Amino acid sequence: MEVILLENIGKLGSLGDKVAVKGGYGRNYLVPQGKAVAATAANVAKFEERRAELEAAAAAKLAEAHTRSEALNEFALTMLGKAGEEGKLFGSIGTRDIAEALTSAGHAVDKSEVRLPEGTIRHVGEFSVDIQLHPEVTASITLTVAAE
Repeated sequence: MEVILLENIGKLGSLGDKVAVKGGYGRNYLVPQGKAVAATAANVAKFEERRAELEAAAAAKLAEAHTRSEALNEFALTMLGKAGEEGKLFGSIGTRDIAEALTSAGHAVDKSEVRLPEGTIRHVGEFSVDIQLHPEVTASITLTVAAE
């Protein structure tokens, strides 16, 4: 299935690219989410008419991501959890917990934006957590997990 991308999608292409994707990915994810349209002659013509509008919207999203990134960079977050004598947590701290703590601290972050490459946090200590605000913009915060 060939589609025209309506926004930048990591590892697939950028705005306006005509790419071939598997049918299910195109029909079930890209088109319903408004990220792409089928590459028919009518849609190509419609896209060319809207190109400037879509590029302006993409630039606005990127500018907003940079603004959020500047506010988040070097932000220090402290979370408390019950831990044993050796520093191992009873439970874990995941992306949802971090997103909720950041949101309550005044930085609106969705759990899908939090990146934990090593998985959930299961012990006390200091960690660097990446927040991917845009495919091109990633902020880094310092998370300190302490025992209650």
